[in-house]
Amino acid sequence: MHELSLCQALVDQVKEVAMRHGARGVVQVKVKIGPLAGVEPTLMESAYPFAAAGTIAEGSAMMLEPGPLTVRCLECGAVTEAQPNRLLCGACGAYRTQVESGEELMLLSVELFTA
Repeated sequence: MHELSLCQALVDQVKEVAMRHGARGVVQVKVKIGPLAGVEPTLMESAYPFAAAGTIAEGSAMMLEPGPLTVRCLECGAVTEAQPNRLLCGACGAYRTQVESGEELMLLSVELFTA
């Protein structure tokens, strides 16, 4: 389950943010996951408490925000949303597309407890 190692790396980032801001704890972490990121959201949710245990992030909530999958058409140039198993241009139907977004796993925000 590589989601645990991803959560450990995420917690490392969260710890750095918390230290920079002099936080006493972490309330919530918000993460964006694209449909082609190669990550199973339910496994991320299960792994996060284990990765956060014993750190400043222990007890914090992790909110997952699904990201859109968009492609740029190499035929007509349009950028449209697509399905993970059907990377076709939504404007002209061409199959020659390039992924613009949907592969990301990104830390969006960290809510800290500072008082």
